[in-house]
Amino acid sequence: MARRIGILTSGGDAPGMNAVVRAVARAGLQRGMEVCGIRRGYVGLLNGDVFEMDERTVSGVIQRGGTFLYTARCPEFRNMEGVKKGYDMCKKLGLEGLVVVGGDGSFRGAGDLSSLGIPCIGIPGTIDNDIQCTEYTIGYDTAMNTAMEMIDKICDTTQSHDRCSVVEVMGRKAGYIAVNVGIAVGAEAVITLEEPYDLNEIADKMMQAKKHGKTHFLIVVAEGVGQTDVIARTIQEMTGMESRVTVLGHVQRGGSPTVRDRVLATEMGYHAVELLDQGIGNRIVGLKDGKVYDIDLQEGLAMKKEFLHNRYEILKKTTF
Repeated sequence: MARRIGILTSGGDAPGMNAVVRAVARAGLQRGMEVCGIRRGYVGLLNGDVFEMDERTVSGVIQRGGTFLYTARCPEFRNMEGVKKGYDMCKKLGLEGLVVVGGDGSFRGAGDLSSLGIPCIGIPGTIDNDIQCTEYTIGYDTAMNTAMEMIDKICDTTQSHDRCSVVEVMGRKAGYIAVNVGIAVGAEAVITLEEPYDLNEIADKMMQAKKHGKTHFLIVVAEGVGQTDVIARTIQEMTGMESRVTVLGHVQRGGSPTVRDRVLATEMGYHAVELLDQGIGNRIVGLKDGKVYDIDLQEGLAMKKEFLHNRYEILKKTTF
């Protein structure tokens, strides 16, 4: 059983990370554990940037976006020499278990650290929802709601000027945000890496819709496609309609987390502490069939995630 544990947030920040930290701290303290916050992810671990937390440390953080532990990427932790330094620091600090909140890169580091004898539990914290072994990642819902609200505002000015707005949303190489937000805002087209697209077909549908009185259009593009400017320029050339690009960018990472992100973050953090309290490590906490569960870390990373092909088809059949 781990009696002294640490928690860190690693990689890109995501709304709801603070809720995870809060849950881990309070669940751990309630079980008689010592709980340490590690600043700036694995960088902070290697530097020994660690402090002990109590109930008051995490007061008033559940509604805050970002992560009050800060986060960073740590190239040094990508090789075993860096991981061994992390192991040595855990031993020096008396850490008997670690909760790592982040994405797949952060989990690989946690798996390496577990292999050396420090039980680690990964909690998926990324807006991209691209962790294979879980239906949901912390921050995903908040990011989608933020994108939806921003695009709703963009559509107001698009309608006023008879334009086509081409909006790029985040998601790294995954199109989950793009498809769901595209449905929610009534986009005429969504372009992702997971589905083939034909700009000629999109332009033809736009021209047909114009003949029937439609004056403005919206196209949502996943950032992984990487050609948002080219897409907008091509659409303008094909249709003669002014097309403007908006890249929403990192605004999607910020903001107060939604109810779903706060609740699931709390459930996952609590579950992670339960595992460490039993001396169990090398696991990822995720969501399966709507319930929190855990899976072997390497097995989880090796899994393949199904794309939302059904929702993509629904979107195609409910536009124009």
